[in-house]
Amino acid sequence: MFHAVTDKGPAPRPQLAAALGDEGRAKAQAFLEALPGYQPTPLVALPALARASGIGALHVKDEGKRLGLKSFKALGGAYAVISLVLDEASRRLGRPLTPADITSKEVRALAASMTVACATDGNHGRSVAWGAELAGTACEIFIHAGVSEGRAAAMATFGAHINRVQGSYDDSVALAAEMAREHGWTVVSDTSWEGYETIPLTVMQGYTAMIGEALDALAEPPTHLFLQAGVGGMAAAVASYATQRLGAAAPKVTVVEPARAACLHATAKAGKLVTIPHGEPTVMAMLECATPSPIGWEVLRHLVDGYVTLEEDEAVAAMRRLAQPHGHDRAIVAGESGATGLAGMFACLTDPSARDHLGLGAHSRILVFNSEGATDPTIYTDIVGRSPEEVAS
Repeated sequence: MFHAVTDKGPAPRPQLAAALGDEGRAKAQAFLEALPGYQPTPLVALPALARASGIGALHVKDEGKRLGLKSFKALGGAYAVISLVLDEASRRLGRPLTPADITSKEVRALAASMTVACATDGNHGRSVAWGAELAGTACEIFIHAGVSEGRAAAMATFGAHINRVQGSYDDSVALAAEMAREHGWTVVSDTSWEGYETIPLTVMQGYTAMIGEALDALAEPPTHLFLQAGVGGMAAAVASYATQRLGAAAPKVTVVEPARAACLHATAKAGKLVTIPHGEPTVMAMLECATPSPIGWEVLRHLVDGYVTLEEDEAVAAMRRLAQPHGHDRAIVAGESGATGLAGMFACLTDPSARDHLGLGAHSRILVFNSEGATDPTIYTDIVGRSPEEVAS
């Protein structure tokens, strides 16, 4: 289902725009370049699929290759954890620090006294746990009943303590916040709430690196972005950076969500923040959120041109389409939520009202993000019918 935006909301507060512009990207890039083995993730052109879809160009930024974590979330949670540790160390030591200082004895001694906590569907928690291991902090992860054992095990490999919560993602968010208050932990969340914005904004700032890399690599800027969303942090960061960098050439932005967890779609239609009821789980598990991030929504309401919701089979079809590419296009391993942006593109191309509203056609240059690879290989193999290794080869 497509919802066209005809009256955009007011501009976000200047501090949000500044954090998600060139200055914010530079900070995130400095963090990335201090990590061993950093290199930009692949930007994959799919010309055969573009021709078959009736558009001018299609590029996929493959975040399944990001720093061994198989997800764009590597840019957010880990960046926020290390930023927290460095900020606290700088305050106590009385001097500025750089990302390279995270390995110093003084900083690691301070980090050992800290504990970070978060709620997650899997990918954000993996990034937070990885960042905690890099920094030397303790880490408490809260996961809801629907998170697979494979994803839980992946977080535990970084030394995080896993807390399984009965209920939904939002239940795990509430419990993580409650336990953090009780024990003096620092919550590193990718969603915001009243009085809690600085850390989620830092997480979002990390995501500007991937759109920055993509725009650096493209010969021509995209005319359209199709961005998957859970609470909306990634979509807001990408849309904000692209709009600020490209100015008058800024792309049309469409937010894509599972129909079973379309909290931003509902919020856009209502014109105010909406919490949707929890229903049947979605295969797009990393996007299964009932309440938007308020700071994400503050950015998106000003930038988004349309919202589209997907049925389960549409996401599965997009996964398979990337695994079995057209012509000489490269195969891409995309997880259940990773292919959602592409699935949203297909949905809009086949909807006359969406095509007309977004101006989609033969001259469109579309950029989507494979936000995750096979973060649970068992689930991926069951859906696609081939293992990630077979597809990648």
